[in-house]
This record gives sequence, structure tokens and C-alpha cells, in this order.
Amino acid sequence: MTLNIILLGPPGAGKGTQASRLVEEHGMVQLSTGDMLRAAVKAGTPIGLQAKAVMDAGELVSDEIVSGLIGERLDELGNETSVIFDGYPRTAAQAEALDGILSARGRKLDHVIELVVDEDALVDRITGRFSCANCGEGYHDRYKLPKVEGTCDVCGNHDFKRRPDDNEETVRTRMAEYRAKTEPILPIYEARGIVSKVDGMAAIDAVNDAIEAILGSDAS
Repeated sequence: MTLNIILLGPPGAGKGTQASRLVEEHGMVQLSTGDMLRAAVKAGTPIGLQAKAVMDAGELVSDEIVSGLIGERLDELGNETSVIFDGYPRTAAQAEALDGILSARGRKLDHVIELVVDEDALVDRITGRFSCANCGEGYHDRYKLPKVEGTCDVCGNHDFKRRPDDNEETVRTRMAEYRAKTEPILPIYEARGIVSKVDGMAAIDAVNDAIEAILGSDAS
């Protein structure tokens, strides 16, 4: 059975990690609008050229362009592939557009899964994270330090890096933006009875188990 699901949650809630699990375990395809936009621009597709012109002018890419990108990608995948929408829809207008995109291709939205987080705990989680500059292995100041100080567990590298936007002010700004713009789309889907909430602060495996339970036999 083909599944179409949305993973919702503020930056740092673990959407990317959980999407990767679903891709690996069920062969689903993660549709991240940011990645798709970069790929389309690089490939020089008609929509990619449109997007590039808008971005070169310093403007935000319109909902129409993003919707076109998603439609283009779904057409490439065909109707037998299950997909995860990551980072889209963000607004009520995009939620409405997604309905049209899916129905035009004989698809429907099956589940909207929100990773619920505690803001203070999320700030702690994000501001403490760092990674190996060589292989990308992730670490945390309090929860996951390298076994040998200053040495990556995976590749033995001694250089580490932090994202410049992993600071408290940025995290709280993103949380406020998420509450203001994205949370309002939840009632649209709650009215359809397809929203499930998962504790995004739980351990990665526990979050994965909760998502698997929601998908149930649908994802088999």
C-alpha cells in the first residue's frame, strides 16, 4: 500500500532522523523541499530555472513554484512509492495546494505525525550538539561525548565543528516561527482525524517505535 505522510515539528525535533529510518526500513522517499529546490536548480529543470531567477533576485520562492516541484517529483516516482513530506506544507495555503497535488495523482494524505517537543529541552539539545568535521558523526556536550576526548569514535579525526545557527536565540526564534506559521495547519488535519502526536524528546528508538505503531500494517 502506498503511504503519504507529513512529519511535523520544529527544527531540531528529529524529523530528519526519523524520516531516514522510514526511508531505510520501508523504502519510502523523503521529499524535503529545500533539497528538491537545490536539485532542480542544479539540474536546470523548467521549475528550477524559475526558482533560480527568483532566488537570484533575492526573493522568496513562491508556493506555486514549490508546489510545481513536488508535483514534478511525484510524477517521477510514480504511484507505487510511499513518500514523506518534510518541511512542507508550512502554511494553510500550502496544505490546500498539497491536497490538489495529491488528488491529481490519485493519492491522498494518510497520516500527519507531529513530533512534540519541550522548548527549553530542545534548546539544550540543539545548542550542545557538534559533529566530526571529517565524517559527520554527531555528538553532544552532555549526552554523547566522544569515547576518547577530542577523537571521533568513527573515523579517529580530531577536528569537530558546530553549526553557527545552533545558538539559543536562533532556536527560540525558529520555535516562535513554527508556532506562528506551521502549528495553525494542524486543525485542518485534526478535523480529518489523521493527526498523531509523538513525544519528540524521547530516545530515537522510542520515537521510531511510536511512528511505526501509528503507521501499523499500512507501512508493511
